[in-house]
Amino acid sequence: MPAPGIVVVGAGLSGLVCARILHQHGMAVTVYEADATPATRQQGGSLDIHTDTGQIALEEAGLHEAFRAHTHIGGEALRVLDKTAHVHLNHEEPPGGNGRPEIDRRILRQLLVDSLEPGTIAWGRKVVAARPAASGHELEFADGATVRADLVVGADGAWSKIRPLLTPEQPGYTGITLVEIRLSDAATRHPDALALTGRGSFFALSGNKYLGGHGGDTIALGCGLRVPENWITDSGIDWDDPADARLALQREFSDWAPALTDLIRGCDDTIWPRPIYALPTGLTWQPVPGVTLVGDAAHLMSPFAGEGANLALIDGADLARAIIDHDDLDTALATYEKAMFPRGAKSAAASQKGLDMMFVDGPPRKLVRFFRTMSTVSRLTKPFQRLFTSKNPEG
Repeated sequence: MPAPGIVVVGAGLSGLVCARILHQHGMAVTVYEADATPATRQQGGSLDIHTDTGQIALEEAGLHEAFRAHTHIGGEALRVLDKTAHVHLNHEEPPGGNGRPEIDRRILRQLLVDSLEPGTIAWGRKVVAARPAASGHELEFADGATVRADLVVGADGAWSKIRPLLTPEQPGYTGITLVEIRLSDAATRHPDALALTGRGSFFALSGNKYLGGHGGDTIALGCGLRVPENWITDSGIDWDDPADARLALQREFSDWAPALTDLIRGCDDTIWPRPIYALPTGLTWQPVPGVTLVGDAAHLMSPFAGEGANLALIDGADLARAIIDHDDLDTALATYEKAMFPRGAKSAAASQKGLDMMFVDGPPRKLVRFFRTMSTVSRLTKPFQRLFTSKNPEG
């Protein structure tokens, strides 16, 4: 029997780790990516990679040692403030960490890109449609070209062009918009900001607003607001003008302490507004031969449980493992989806609960109460999924 033609659409974490593991077992894969280069788009901030999901995937991909070499010292610390800059919790990273070391998303993605044979990723190939073919499926690109594959893996994120082969469901707006900002070379250029955020997870929460993310050599933050879906375009803010964007954000947080609004005032010129979307929690589909989804294409969720990147990695690894372990592709996909559906549903529910807990009237009482019920610092910084699936999240 000839080897199946496997195509991955999307060179994000899930598609890349899947391709890497398949390559390690001698299976040919082509990855099609719309971006022209790995640096075309901003890749987000710091990621905490969990022992029971993301790190398992990186170990299977033979990249765990390289990953550990690029993690942040002090990245597992935790700090929670309110809008007055009053510190409610301040927990430093314990010796040896807590099992979720932090790494810059850009670096992790590049590790995966570099692990593949040259030519595996076809950059600048935007898939605009996918349809059943006489055998397998056919992909159509923006330039009108087409290719056929026995197996198509949709790793193309929120607005996947592969998802319609499986389900008509599309992401819905969560009610939250994040404006992502950065303060580069923080130790030298922004020492006061780094002293405020620390080098770990940083949360400032009050009155349905959020200013937080992760500290470090580059402080990567999100300014979160409960606003209408079209706020980015309807607000009148010129997002291409950093000065205008900074002033507008400072107005949104005008009643916050100057130490916090200084994080906005001093941020880099790269300011990225994005509405947060999510697929329905517990989304499933009936099996379709020769096609499946991984990562955000399968279970897009808000970032408020810290699970998205880890799910993407373990999805890619699980799918690759199933393909390697089964001669029949339909059996491989069924095996993968049987594990992926409940895992994704659990994390999506956790993400929604996290959003509801963080964006509330007044100070961050629920979040602080929960953390204060935990008996040790190591439990405090375990994956947020435990936080948001607790039977008694308010303590």
